[in-house]
Amino acid sequence: MHLTLASASPRRRDLLARLGIAPDAVSPADIDETPLRGELPRAYCVRMGLEKARVVTATGHVLAGDTVVAAGRRILPKTEHEDEARACLELLSGRRHQVLSSVALRAPDGSIKTRLSENIVRFKVLSPDEIRAYLASGEWHGKAGGYAIQGAAEGLIQWIRGSHSAIMGLPLYETRALLKLAGFAIG
Repeated sequence: MHLTLASASPRRRDLLARLGIAPDAVSPADIDETPLRGELPRAYCVRMGLEKARVVTATGHVLAGDTVVAAGRRILPKTEHEDEARACLELLSGRRHQVLSSVALRAPDGSIKTRLSENIVRFKVLSPDEIRAYLASGEWHGKAGGYAIQGAAEGLIQWIRGSHSAIMGLPLYETRALLKLAGFAIG
């Protein structure tokens, strides 16, 4: 069975490898990721996964996903500038927030099945020095909510409720279920 991963993320490839799956091809989905006016985080996350699965031209199956960090009803950006990352970290400091991770699997006939993982993360109260040090690491670049749990930010997180792999960018439980349902050999 042929599988195309609709993501350029090395994290998603590494996570998929934990299931014993290596994609036959990697074809990043190029879509507009702007939330629709009034769109809530959960609906946005599922829509992004679906749109990424739909847009990639490939034979066989296409696996796509998206990860969204939300503070209440507010969708936080994938930070491209240090000021954005600082604002996210200051907002998340000392509070809980939601990390949503969707996965979508498009079958060769065009049908798409999706799953959503909903997780809660709580940061410690971050001092200005901790924020400066994290920003200096550069890990925040391109990351939803301005942090990467698989790096130094993990030492700033008091607790999580949910799936660590989903917070990293690919919910393995949900991904495994979709791939098994499609007939992929997974132990």
